[in-house]
Amino acid sequence: MYEIVRRHLGKVVAGAAIAVTGTAVMVGITLPGTAGAEDTARTGAAAGRGAGSAAPEGTDGGTGAAEGAGSPPGPATMATAPPEGEKGVGTDPLTDDELRRAAALALTPPARAAQRDVEGARGPQHLATELADPRPEEIDDPAAPRRAEVRFYDYERDELITRTINLATGKVENAAVQRGVQPSAHPDELREALELILAGKLGDGVREDYKDATGKPLTSADQLWFNGDVYRPYREANVPAPLVKCGEHRCVRLVTKILNGSWIDTRNLIVDLSARTVTRVG
Repeated sequence: MYEIVRRHLGKVVAGAAIAVTGTAVMVGITLPGTAGAEDTARTGAAAGRGAGSAAPEGTDGGTGAAEGAGSPPGPATMATAPPEGEKGVGTDPLTDDELRRAAALALTPPARAAQRDVEGARGPQHLATELADPRPEEIDDPAAPRRAEVRFYDYERDELITRTINLATGKVENAAVQRGVQPSAHPDELREALELILAGKLGDGVREDYKDATGKPLTSADQLWFNGDVYRPYREANVPAPLVKCGEHRCVRLVTKILNGSWIDTRNLIVDLSARTVTRVG
């Protein structure tokens, strides 16, 4: 009976959208069952970050005047972005080259061999790379070096690894390893969580909801839009026994919907990525 009611409500009542803030707070928003007609699959664009589509900006300002008063405006045009250099200046966002270089410099070969990413492959899971704040004495120095802060998660030891790279010298200036610290989830981690849900018995309800809504079988995570963030047990009233290590382990909660279709409620399925298990809550 619980499963019938849950799935029925999943088709009638909206799912939830996640607002990820600097403190990684998850907020559910009720939406109509067919909202998001232009949704596309999440492909791992950062992170931490969620990816969206940008609307064209600006129109040809002279066209309207030439056409006369009351004429419709001319078609919108997309400005061409200037070519990106290898290096940024000052507080400019990190360039693609700087992002790649910082991530490579932050990985130390001896330790990397023993570290594991979310899929169990060699090397830690990359979480984010951001421009580091200048040091206090460098704030007014136009020649201050640019630094990148790179964060990884080692699933072998459940450790957050943070390294600060001086992009001028290529040296690691600061390094820290922490346990029990869980920054926002990377899109690759969210996708792996969805794969684990669909691979197990608790994914049956998701497959049934998809089949009921579309008439087609759900065979791949690519058929769903998904988002989510870290599950924080201290915010929950009753935490099931399998999830008491969340916080020490890396655990996530997802929201999902059919591409260009209705929501499928997966908020009650928590994925422990460290233990690779899925637990129902509520």
